[in-house]
Amino acid sequence: MVGPVRLVQVELPRGERERILHALDDEGVDYVVSDETSGREISGVAQIPLPSNAVEPVLERLREAGLDEDAYTVVLEANTVISRRFDELEKEYAGEELSEDRIAQEELTAAAKDLAPSNRVFAIMTVISALIATAGLLLDSPAVVVGSMVIAPLIGPAMAASVGTVVDDDGLFRRGLYLQVGGMVLAIATAALFAAFVRYARLIPPLSDVFQIAEIQQRVAPDTLSLAVALGAGAAGVISLTTGVSTALVGVMIAVALLPPAATVGIGIAWGDPWTTLGSSVLLLVNVLSINLAALLVLWYTGYRPRHWFRQDEARSATIKRVAVLAVAIVVLSAFLGGVTYDSYQRATTEEQIREDIGDVVASTNASVPFGVTLLDTEVQYTNTAIFRQADSVVVTVGVAPGESVSRVAEHINREMNESIERDIEVQVRYLSAERS
Repeated sequence: MVGPVRLVQVELPRGERERILHALDDEGVDYVVSDETSGREISGVAQIPLPSNAVEPVLERLREAGLDEDAYTVVLEANTVISRRFDELEKEYAGEELSEDRIAQEELTAAAKDLAPSNRVFAIMTVISALIATAGLLLDSPAVVVGSMVIAPLIGPAMAASVGTVVDDDGLFRRGLYLQVGGMVLAIATAALFAAFVRYARLIPPLSDVFQIAEIQQRVAPDTLSLAVALGAGAAGVISLTTGVSTALVGVMIAVALLPPAATVGIGIAWGDPWTTLGSSVLLLVNVLSINLAALLVLWYTGYRPRHWFRQDEARSATIKRVAVLAVAIVVLSAFLGGVTYDSYQRATTEEQIREDIGDVVASTNASVPFGVTLLDTEVQYTNTAIFRQADSVVVTVGVAPGESVSRVAEHINREMNESIERDIEVQVRYLSAERS
């Protein structure tokens, strides 16, 4: 056997038993029937071993034969089935369009519901993970930030909303949407309160600029690569869900896209810097929308639909509308990410040009003074803004021979820099005594 195996247990209603069993015989399916003696309106329970990708079509065939939509149905994971007929059945469904790893729609819906925990558990885990993430960001500790992602319960709401959309389950969709919005608001509020407490209680050394911490800076000025991370996380989440494999590791990836940006928004609020909050807020929104968009597209592509044909049009319409809204919102917000990316490109280009100009100036200086000047370091300093920073000063460190007068060197470097750099940038020259070997 190649794919996973399921053991399906279904009630056989009185009057429909023979038709349902005949349908199983037509499908070439092995089964065992246990007679019902409790006096209920069923005649027995059938136990049917099936390849995982055969569960959905076989159940649909049984419903056509008279199995009630609300009939008691249990789908269990089985380890091994030894049967020649089962091997033949597995080969038969191996040629189907559905992947052999694809779970039935009933399993998918149940798994999505399981991933969306109770409100109390979800709130507690979100608060704890937000506290740990905020501490990790302020301590500039990647290990602590990663630890917060492991316990964050953020994969469930996104998967629940997407599954609810494609199978036309409004209750599941609303619950997923409610948990996503509530979870992000709760995470931001928790991070803001905890960061304010840390700031005013002075639990960490005073910081001249908290937003220059490396772990925070990554979320303050997001670029378009963040979009790829979120889309990949959403697609991976759905693939893990639809194949019935563990979603724990994928949940960490989704938390990577959501939790640190939410904590950064809270830190921005605590430090009273709305400009910084804007950058991380956009990153958070883009990631949430991208995860949902990727999940919807993958679910629809893999063929999950409502069972009733008259509900398929409604589900298709709802899916298209929600995909369109998500895509438009992502495009609009991505303009901000694109601006940050372009700003980073311009800043890198400007810095490279400044370094080249300084190298040329020092070379010409060597030709105009009787002693050699060695370029030791060039530091480009930027405006103190979270995003869209501009170069406003350059500190040039040069080495000169001990005992040499440096006044002419300073004049020459300042004059040449002002002529060669067509920008309003302050140039500072520092000197160190350096002997040439």
